[in-house]
Amino acid sequence: MATPRKPTLPVPGKENILITSALPYVNNVPHLGNIIGSVLSADVFARFCRARGLPTIYICGSDEYGTATETKALSEGVDPATLCAKYHAIHKEIYDWFRIDFDTFGRTPTDEHTDIVQSVFTRLWNNGYIEQRETTQAYCPEHESFLADRYVEGECSLCHDQGARGDQCDACGNLLDPMEPDLDASGNQETKATGWLINPKCKLDGTTPIKRQTKHLYLRLDALQGEIESWIASAKKDWSANCTSITYSWLDQGLKPRGITRDLKWGVPIPTGLDGLSEEDFAKKVFYVWFDACIGYPSITKTFTDPGNPGGTNWEKWWKNPEEVSLYQFMGKDNVPFHTIIWPASQIGSKENWTKVKTLSTTEYLNYEGGKFSKSKGVGVFGNNARDTGIDPDIWRFYLLSRRPETHDSEFKWEEFVDVNNNDLLKNLGNLCQRVIKFTQAKMDSVVPEFDLSKFPALQQHKEEVNKLLQEYNSSLKGLKLRHGLSVIMAISGFGNKLLQDNKLGNQLIAEEPERCNAVIGIALNIIHLLANVLAPYMPGKSQAILKQLGFEGEGQTASIPDIWEADAIKPGHKLGEPELLFSTIPAAKIEEWRDAFGGEELRKIKEAEAKKAAEKKLAREKEKEKKKLKKEKEKAEKAASEAAAPVAAGETTTLPLRPAPAKTAATPSADEPTPKA
Repeated sequence: MATPRKPTLPVPGKENILITSALPYVNNVPHLGNIIGSVLSADVFARFCRARGLPTIYICGSDEYGTATETKALSEGVDPATLCAKYHAIHKEIYDWFRIDFDTFGRTPTDEHTDIVQSVFTRLWNNGYIEQRETTQAYCPEHESFLADRYVEGECSLCHDQGARGDQCDACGNLLDPMEPDLDASGNQETKATGWLINPKCKLDGTTPIKRQTKHLYLRLDALQGEIESWIASAKKDWSANCTSITYSWLDQGLKPRGITRDLKWGVPIPTGLDGLSEEDFAKKVFYVWFDACIGYPSITKTFTDPGNPGGTNWEKWWKNPEEVSLYQFMGKDNVPFHTIIWPASQIGSKENWTKVKTLSTTEYLNYEGGKFSKSKGVGVFGNNARDTGIDPDIWRFYLLSRRPETHDSEFKWEEFVDVNNNDLLKNLGNLCQRVIKFTQAKMDSVVPEFDLSKFPALQQHKEEVNKLLQEYNSSLKGLKLRHGLSVIMAISGFGNKLLQDNKLGNQLIAEEPERCNAVIGIALNIIHLLANVLAPYMPGKSQAILKQLGFEGEGQTASIPDIWEADAIKPGHKLGEPELLFSTIPAAKIEEWRDAFGGEELRKIKEAEAKKAAEKKLAREKEKEKKKLKKEKEKAEKAASEAAAPVAAGETTTLPLRPAPAKTAATPSADEPTPKA
């Protein structure tokens, strides 16, 4: 479980690191793709920064406002606040199990959030970056309220599915309008959607909605495009390639005003008392969730750094301090435009000195066994499922990070998951720790011997090679190449195993070359100590287990990752702890067991179809084989018949079968005599 800590504040003159991972929407359970796409990746980087001694704060929390929350609450028969409390706890429990070490995991429905959202909006309004537009919208006469698109249901005008929503038809995937659009002056329908609902009904009470004029507020992205482009030109050098590509796809089309209000109850209310903004028009409206969600980062920070202090400004030391703070943000690619265009537009338009994103790390998609994760179809592993397997969370962390979809989609496969544990971890890292610590226990009473590496040039060379790998590791993590960083750790471990093999660590070495044996043990234990530290961002539990075996339990050990490895952290005379197995074999039989358990109906159908196809192929092969056999037998019979019927060639003789001679020469046999047979 994540350890609570006191709020960290930036230190003048140091590299201060502010980290966020995309706020997970709170109306569902996160799957493995969600976890690796944001919170786990950010956690690795946050742990790395702390281990490097940098002032670091890692902020996340649940995104709770919006239409999806209201509709989910309706389906569960509870109010939105109750629903959000339930799913916030589910998310927090899952992240704790995965050992995600947030500084704080907050929520958006807070007074702090409302204050900062309304403050940003007020500045945008005063600076001329908000406009009002009158639109036609579905209105329910029964409960006298405008309806958000998702609150209207009916028949899709395109595929005629009866369960379509007013924003989209899930059956055919097309965007819809909740009601049939009006015609403009040219006789064209005023819509960007491809269809609409036939016989629309209010989701709340089944009433047929009517069209009514209403006002909404729009953020003028078009007026801010020039400033956004200038900022992006200087900031993008530290963004991942897919992030830059997605951002420019928006810019190239030209930014347009974007609606920021919705007819809901669950959300941040529109502030009152602004010149030119009618309180009556917006009394029953709230901010659209995409506008307020990213403001959740500073508001959650405030609840952490200024608890119980509405006027506190410690949060601004992180969020309004671009000269001394570097902001790193982690997310899946579907969240990119909100972090590179919409939220920065609000920051720029407010004319305040906001800390904007410096480095943005986005992932592609993690797929599952040839398909996609689907909660409704029961396909894939979700956060609670991972815990139910009984496999240590660090094994899950290692595997997911080794498959992190950094540049292209990757795939979760149970066979690979088991192989990573049984080979990469057990036979590489586990073997090194077990072999060295057990040998020291058995031959040296668990006390580190006196050793001098300077007497053995080959061991000095080992030290130099490990330092090269350490530099590669640090460079990889600074550049957010987390997959490569993990491969470097395994290379260091492999190098440690090679050290033991090259020097043939064993009874003969300690008997014939005790000084060399001591030096090998000394450098090997220090390699293991280095591994415990560089492994900490990826496998914090196993890192602590290694440190315990090295005799550092109870000393408040925290990971420390150096620039240069001196191989002197474990000195002669140090007493080691008890050796323990770090990893255990996962039986191969678990592969099919888990695949069946988490495959879902869709995967089962695929497997059944594949089995049916295989059976049909087998039957076809058997029929073809039987057909060939019958053909061969027929050809053989025809050949035999042909040979029997063929005339005797000239000059050839033939032997006829002998006939038994008749017993009598009479033409007609007597009644008691048998008729002769040919």
